[in-house]
Amino acid sequence: MEYRKFGRSDWKVSEIGFGGWQLGGTWGNVDDKNSIETLLYAFENGVNFVDTAFAYGNGHSERVIGKALGQWNSEKIYVATKITPLLDKIESKSQQPNHSIMDCYPDWHIKEIVEGSLKRLGTERLDLIQLHLWFEDGITNLEWLQTLTTLKIEGKIDKIGVSLADIRPEQGLELAKTGWVDSIQVLFNMFEQEPADALFPESHRTGTAIIVRVPLDSGALTGTWMENTREEWTETDKRRSMYRGDRFKETLRRVEEIKKICTPNYQSLAEAALRYSLYPKEVSVVIPGMRNKKEVDLNIAISDGMKFNPKLVDMLRPHRWKHEFYS
Repeated sequence: MEYRKFGRSDWKVSEIGFGGWQLGGTWGNVDDKNSIETLLYAFENGVNFVDTAFAYGNGHSERVIGKALGQWNSEKIYVATKITPLLDKIESKSQQPNHSIMDCYPDWHIKEIVEGSLKRLGTERLDLIQLHLWFEDGITNLEWLQTLTTLKIEGKIDKIGVSLADIRPEQGLELAKTGWVDSIQVLFNMFEQEPADALFPESHRTGTAIIVRVPLDSGALTGTWMENTREEWTETDKRRSMYRGDRFKETLRRVEEIKKICTPNYQSLAEAALRYSLYPKEVSVVIPGMRNKKEVDLNIAISDGMKFNPKLVDMLRPHRWKHEFYS
Protein backbone atom coordinates (compact mmCIF):
# COMPACT_ATOMS: atom_id res chain seq x y z
CA MET A 1 0.00 0.00 0.00
CA GLU A 2 1.22 3.48 -0.90
CA TYR A 3 0.59 6.36 1.52
CA ARG A 4 0.13 10.07 0.91
CA LYS A 5 0.32 13.19 3.03
CA PHE A 6 -3.12 14.43 4.05
CA GLY A 7 -2.93 18.06 3.04
CA ARG A 8 -0.93 20.19 5.45
CA SER A 9 -1.40 17.73 8.33
CA ASP A 10 1.10 15.17 9.56
CA TRP A 11 -1.24 12.32 8.64
CA LYS A 12 -0.01 9.62 6.27
CA VAL A 13 -3.11 8.01 4.79
CA SER A 14 -3.48 5.05 2.48
CA GLU A 15 -4.13 6.35 -1.01
CA ILE A 16 -6.94 3.80 -1.23
CA GLY A 17 -9.44 4.50 1.51
CA PHE A 18 -12.66 2.72 2.42
CA GLY A 19 -15.90 4.38 1.31
CA GLY A 20 -18.59 3.45 3.82
CA TRP A 21 -21.85 4.50 2.14
CA GLN A 22 -22.80 0.95 1.14
CA LEU A 23 -22.47 -0.21 4.77
CA GLY A 24 -25.64 1.71 5.61
CA GLY A 25 -27.80 -0.36 3.25
CA THR A 26 -28.57 2.40 0.73
CA TRP A 27 -27.05 0.48 -2.18
CA GLY A 28 -28.86 -2.81 -1.62
CA ASN A 29 -29.00 -5.36 1.16
CA VAL A 30 -26.02 -5.66 3.50
CA ASP A 31 -24.89 -8.13 6.11
CA ASP A 32 -23.26 -6.40 9.07
CA LYS A 33 -21.09 -9.39 9.93
CA ASN A 34 -19.71 -9.44 6.40
CA SER A 35 -19.23 -5.65 6.49
CA ILE A 36 -17.16 -5.88 9.67
CA GLU A 37 -15.07 -8.72 8.27
CA THR A 38 -14.48 -6.69 5.10
CA LEU A 39 -13.41 -3.62 7.08
CA LEU A 40 -10.99 -5.61 9.22
CA TYR A 41 -9.57 -7.29 6.12
CA ALA A 42 -9.00 -3.88 4.57
CA PHE A 43 -7.26 -2.66 7.73
CA GLU A 44 -5.04 -5.75 7.76
CA ASN A 45 -4.00 -4.96 4.19
CA GLY A 46 -2.96 -1.39 4.86
CA VAL A 47 -6.13 0.65 4.42
CA ASN A 48 -6.09 3.24 7.23
CA PHE A 49 -8.71 5.77 6.11
CA VAL A 50 -12.49 5.24 6.28
CA ASP A 51 -15.18 7.67 5.17
CA THR A 52 -18.74 7.52 6.44
CA ALA A 53 -21.66 9.78 7.42
CA PHE A 54 -24.71 9.92 9.62
CA ALA A 55 -26.80 9.97 6.42
CA TYR A 56 -25.58 6.51 5.45
CA GLY A 57 -28.46 4.52 6.89
CA ASN A 58 -29.23 7.04 9.66
CA GLY A 59 -26.01 6.21 11.46
CA HIS A 60 -25.92 2.50 10.57
CA SER A 61 -22.68 2.79 8.62
CA GLU A 62 -21.07 4.57 11.57
CA ARG A 63 -22.22 1.88 13.98
CA VAL A 64 -20.81 -0.91 11.80
CA ILE A 65 -17.49 0.90 11.49
CA GLY A 66 -17.50 1.48 15.24
CA LYS A 67 -17.86 -2.26 15.82
CA ALA A 68 -14.97 -2.99 13.46
CA LEU A 69 -12.78 -0.41 15.21
CA GLY A 70 -13.66 -2.03 18.51
CA GLN A 71 -12.12 -5.26 17.24
CA TRP A 72 -9.03 -3.58 15.79
CA ASN A 73 -5.98 -3.21 18.02
CA SER A 74 -3.19 -2.37 15.64
CA GLU A 75 -2.19 0.72 13.60
CA LYS A 76 -4.16 3.96 13.64
CA ILE A 77 -7.30 4.09 11.48
CA TYR A 78 -8.40 7.59 10.46
CA VAL A 79 -12.18 7.91 10.36
CA ALA A 80 -13.95 10.72 8.55
CA THR A 81 -17.67 11.27 9.03
CA LYS A 82 -20.15 13.97 8.04
CA ILE A 83 -22.82 16.28 9.43
CA THR A 84 -26.03 15.99 7.45
CA PRO A 85 -27.66 19.38 6.80
CA LEU A 86 -31.22 20.02 7.89
CA LEU A 87 -32.58 18.87 4.56
CA ASP A 88 -36.10 20.11 5.29
CA LYS A 89 -34.60 23.58 4.86
CA ILE A 90 -33.57 22.95 1.26
CA GLU A 91 -35.53 21.72 -1.74
CA SER A 92 -32.97 19.22 -3.03
CA LYS A 93 -29.28 18.52 -3.42
CA SER A 94 -29.33 20.86 -6.39
CA GLN A 95 -28.82 23.63 -3.83
CA GLN A 96 -30.49 26.79 -5.04
CA PRO A 97 -28.43 29.96 -4.39
CA ASN A 98 -30.88 31.35 -1.83
CA HIS A 99 -30.31 28.53 0.66
CA SER A 100 -28.28 29.61 3.67
CA ILE A 101 -25.65 27.64 5.51
CA MET A 102 -27.01 29.13 8.74
CA ASP A 103 -30.36 27.37 8.21
CA CYS A 104 -28.81 24.00 7.36
CA TYR A 105 -26.04 23.90 9.98
CA PRO A 106 -27.21 25.69 13.13
CA ASP A 107 -25.03 25.40 16.21
CA TRP A 108 -27.33 22.98 18.04
CA HIS A 109 -27.57 20.66 15.01
CA ILE A 110 -23.81 20.45 14.50
CA LYS A 111 -23.28 19.59 18.17
CA GLU A 112 -26.08 17.01 18.14
CA ILE A 113 -24.67 15.17 15.11
CA VAL A 114 -21.12 15.24 16.49
CA GLU A 115 -22.23 13.80 19.83
CA GLY A 116 -24.16 11.06 18.05
CA SER A 117 -21.25 10.19 15.78
CA LEU A 118 -18.91 9.93 18.76
CA LYS A 119 -21.23 7.38 20.35
CA ARG A 120 -21.87 5.39 17.19
CA LEU A 121 -18.18 5.19 16.33
CA GLY A 122 -17.23 4.47 19.93
CA THR A 123 -14.52 7.11 20.13
CA GLU A 124 -13.73 10.16 22.25
CA ARG A 125 -12.64 12.28 19.29
CA LEU A 126 -13.58 12.35 15.60
CA ASP A 127 -10.54 12.41 13.34
CA LEU A 128 -12.30 14.39 10.61
CA ILE A 129 -15.78 15.90 10.61
CA GLN A 130 -17.16 17.21 7.31
CA LEU A 131 -20.19 19.26 6.35
CA HIS A 132 -22.07 16.88 4.07
CA LEU A 133 -23.10 19.69 1.72
CA TRP A 134 -21.50 23.09 1.22
CA PHE A 135 -23.33 26.38 0.81
CA GLU A 136 -21.32 29.20 -0.67
CA ASP A 137 -22.56 31.80 1.83
CA GLY A 138 -20.42 29.88 4.33
CA ILE A 139 -17.59 32.16 3.22
CA THR A 140 -19.30 35.11 4.95
CA ASN A 141 -21.58 33.42 7.50
CA LEU A 142 -19.02 31.75 9.73
CA GLU A 143 -21.14 30.36 12.57
CA TRP A 144 -20.54 26.82 11.27
CA LEU A 145 -16.78 27.31 11.50
CA GLN A 146 -16.99 28.91 14.93
CA THR A 147 -19.02 25.97 16.25
CA LEU A 148 -16.64 23.39 14.80
CA THR A 149 -13.62 25.31 16.11
CA THR A 150 -15.15 25.27 19.58
CA LEU A 151 -15.67 21.50 19.34
CA LYS A 152 -12.05 21.19 18.23
CA ILE A 153 -10.87 23.13 21.27
CA GLU A 154 -13.01 20.85 23.45
CA GLY A 155 -11.20 17.84 21.98
CA LYS A 156 -14.26 16.30 20.32
CA ILE A 157 -12.97 16.70 16.77
CA ASP A 158 -9.49 16.85 15.30
CA LYS A 159 -9.89 18.17 11.75
CA ILE A 160 -12.59 19.96 9.78
CA GLY A 161 -13.64 19.31 6.21
CA VAL A 162 -16.36 19.92 3.63
CA SER A 163 -17.93 17.51 1.16
CA LEU A 164 -19.08 19.26 -2.03
CA ALA A 165 -22.28 18.39 -3.83
CA ASP A 166 -21.94 16.09 -6.83
CA ILE A 167 -20.74 17.70 -10.08
CA ARG A 168 -20.39 21.14 -8.47
CA PRO A 169 -16.68 21.48 -7.70
CA GLU A 170 -16.80 25.20 -8.50
CA GLN A 171 -18.70 25.69 -5.22
CA GLY A 172 -15.54 24.92 -3.28
CA LEU A 173 -13.14 27.30 -5.04
CA GLU A 174 -13.43 30.23 -2.65
CA LEU A 175 -13.35 27.89 0.34
CA ALA A 176 -10.18 26.24 -0.97
CA LYS A 177 -8.51 29.63 -1.29
CA THR A 178 -9.13 30.45 2.40
CA GLY A 179 -7.44 27.35 3.82
CA TRP A 180 -10.03 27.34 6.60
CA VAL A 181 -10.74 23.61 6.33
CA ASP A 182 -8.34 20.69 6.41
CA SER A 183 -9.98 18.82 3.55
CA ILE A 184 -12.42 19.04 0.68
CA GLN A 185 -14.19 15.95 -0.62
CA VAL A 186 -15.30 15.94 -4.24
CA LEU A 187 -16.57 13.61 -6.95
CA PHE A 188 -13.83 12.97 -9.52
CA ASN A 189 -13.48 10.30 -12.17
CA MET A 190 -12.99 9.75 -15.91
CA PHE A 191 -16.38 11.34 -16.61
CA GLU A 192 -16.34 14.05 -13.96
CA GLN A 193 -12.96 15.65 -14.67
CA GLU A 194 -13.78 19.27 -13.77
CA PRO A 195 -12.23 19.32 -10.26
CA ALA A 196 -8.76 19.08 -11.82
CA ASP A 197 -9.24 22.39 -13.63
CA ALA A 198 -9.26 24.81 -10.70
CA LEU A 199 -10.32 23.18 -7.42
CA PHE A 200 -7.31 20.87 -7.14
CA PRO A 201 -4.70 23.61 -7.81
CA GLU A 202 -6.38 26.04 -5.38
CA SER A 203 -6.52 23.36 -2.67
CA HIS A 204 -2.89 22.49 -3.23
CA ARG A 205 -1.84 26.12 -2.72
CA THR A 206 -3.43 26.21 0.74
CA GLY A 207 -2.47 22.67 1.76
CA THR A 208 -6.08 21.52 1.76
CA ALA A 209 -6.34 17.74 1.39
CA ILE A 210 -8.47 16.36 -1.44
CA ILE A 211 -10.64 13.31 -0.82
CA VAL A 212 -11.94 11.77 -4.05
CA ARG A 213 -15.22 9.88 -4.01
CA VAL A 214 -17.05 7.88 -6.70
CA PRO A 215 -13.89 7.04 -8.69
CA LEU A 216 -15.79 4.24 -10.43
CA ASP A 217 -18.86 6.39 -11.17
CA SER A 218 -21.14 4.33 -8.92
CA GLY A 219 -19.92 1.16 -10.63
CA ALA A 220 -20.25 2.23 -14.27
CA LEU A 221 -16.49 2.50 -14.69
CA THR A 222 -15.86 -1.03 -13.46
CA GLY A 223 -16.62 -2.01 -17.05
CA THR A 224 -18.65 -5.00 -15.89
CA TRP A 225 -22.17 -3.69 -16.51
CA MET A 226 -24.25 -5.31 -19.23
CA GLU A 227 -27.63 -4.46 -20.77
CA ASN A 228 -29.52 -6.41 -18.08
CA THR A 229 -27.43 -5.28 -15.10
CA ARG A 230 -29.93 -2.68 -13.91
CA GLU A 231 -32.64 -5.32 -13.59
CA GLU A 232 -30.42 -7.33 -11.25
CA TRP A 233 -30.27 -4.54 -8.66
CA THR A 234 -32.64 -4.80 -5.70
CA GLU A 235 -35.49 -2.32 -5.29
CA THR A 236 -33.61 -0.70 -2.39
CA ASP A 237 -30.49 -0.16 -4.51
CA LYS A 238 -30.09 3.57 -5.14
CA ARG A 239 -28.79 2.92 -8.64
CA ARG A 240 -32.22 1.75 -9.85
CA SER A 241 -33.53 5.30 -9.61
CA MET A 242 -30.25 6.96 -10.60
CA TYR A 243 -30.10 5.10 -13.91
CA ARG A 244 -33.78 5.16 -14.81
CA GLY A 245 -35.11 5.87 -18.30
CA ASP A 246 -32.41 6.25 -20.94
CA ARG A 247 -29.66 7.02 -18.42
CA PHE A 248 -28.42 3.45 -18.13
CA LYS A 249 -28.24 2.94 -21.91
CA GLU A 250 -26.42 6.24 -22.39
CA THR A 251 -23.94 5.35 -19.65
CA LEU A 252 -23.14 1.99 -21.27
CA ARG A 253 -22.53 3.73 -24.59
CA ARG A 254 -20.08 6.19 -23.07
CA VAL A 255 -18.32 3.48 -21.07
CA GLU A 256 -17.67 1.52 -24.26
CA GLU A 257 -15.93 4.56 -25.75
CA ILE A 258 -13.67 4.86 -22.72
CA LYS A 259 -12.92 1.13 -22.82
CA LYS A 260 -11.46 1.53 -26.30
CA ILE A 261 -8.90 3.94 -24.87
CA CYS A 262 -8.05 2.20 -21.61
CA THR A 263 -8.26 -1.57 -22.00
CA PRO A 264 -5.30 -1.85 -24.39
CA ASN A 265 -3.19 -0.39 -21.59
CA TYR A 266 -4.75 -1.94 -18.47
CA GLN A 267 -6.15 -5.32 -17.52
CA SER A 268 -9.55 -3.85 -16.71
CA LEU A 269 -11.45 -0.59 -16.93
CA ALA A 270 -11.79 -0.61 -13.13
CA GLU A 271 -8.01 -0.64 -12.75
CA ALA A 272 -7.65 2.23 -15.20
CA ALA A 273 -10.40 4.24 -13.50
CA LEU A 274 -8.86 3.89 -10.04
CA ARG A 275 -5.40 4.76 -11.31
CA TYR A 276 -6.88 7.79 -13.10
CA SER A 277 -8.49 9.04 -9.88
CA LEU A 278 -5.10 8.89 -8.14
CA TYR A 279 -3.24 10.60 -10.97
CA PRO A 280 -3.52 14.24 -9.75
CA LYS A 281 -0.77 15.07 -7.27
CA GLU A 282 -3.27 17.03 -5.17
CA VAL A 283 -5.31 13.93 -4.28
CA SER A 284 -4.63 12.56 -0.79
CA VAL A 285 -7.00 9.59 -0.80
CA VAL A 286 -9.60 7.91 -3.01
CA ILE A 287 -12.54 6.20 -1.28
CA PRO A 288 -14.19 3.49 -3.41
CA GLY A 289 -16.90 1.41 -1.77
CA MET A 290 -16.00 -2.17 -0.90
CA ARG A 291 -18.59 -4.85 -0.17
CA ASN A 292 -16.37 -7.89 0.36
CA LYS A 293 -12.78 -9.09 0.59
CA LYS A 294 -12.56 -9.67 -3.16
CA GLU A 295 -13.36 -6.01 -3.83
CA VAL A 296 -10.79 -4.97 -1.24
CA ASP A 297 -8.16 -7.02 -3.08
CA LEU A 298 -9.11 -5.52 -6.44
CA ASN A 299 -8.95 -1.96 -5.11
CA ILE A 300 -5.73 -2.14 -3.12
CA ALA A 301 -3.92 -3.97 -5.94
CA ILE A 302 -3.58 -0.71 -7.86
CA SER A 303 -1.70 0.94 -4.99
CA ASP A 304 1.69 -0.13 -6.28
CA GLY A 305 3.38 3.16 -7.14
CA MET A 306 2.61 2.86 -10.85
CA LYS A 307 1.26 6.16 -12.20
CA PHE A 308 -1.56 6.48 -14.70
CA ASN A 309 -0.36 6.97 -18.26
CA PRO A 310 -0.35 10.78 -18.84
CA LYS A 311 -1.01 10.29 -22.55
CA LEU A 312 -4.31 8.65 -21.67
CA VAL A 313 -5.24 11.66 -19.52
CA ASP A 314 -5.15 13.78 -22.66
CA MET A 315 -7.06 11.18 -24.67
CA LEU A 316 -9.81 11.04 -22.04
CA ARG A 317 -10.46 14.80 -21.95
CA PRO A 318 -13.03 14.70 -24.79
CA HIS A 319 -15.01 12.13 -22.76
CA ARG A 320 -15.91 14.51 -19.95
CA TRP A 321 -19.52 14.09 -18.96
CA LYS A 322 -21.08 16.35 -16.34
CA HIS A 323 -24.07 14.18 -15.44
CA GLU A 324 -26.61 14.52 -12.65
CA PHE A 325 -28.18 11.24 -11.58
CA TYR A 326 -29.73 12.26 -8.27
CA SER A 327 -32.47 14.50 -9.67
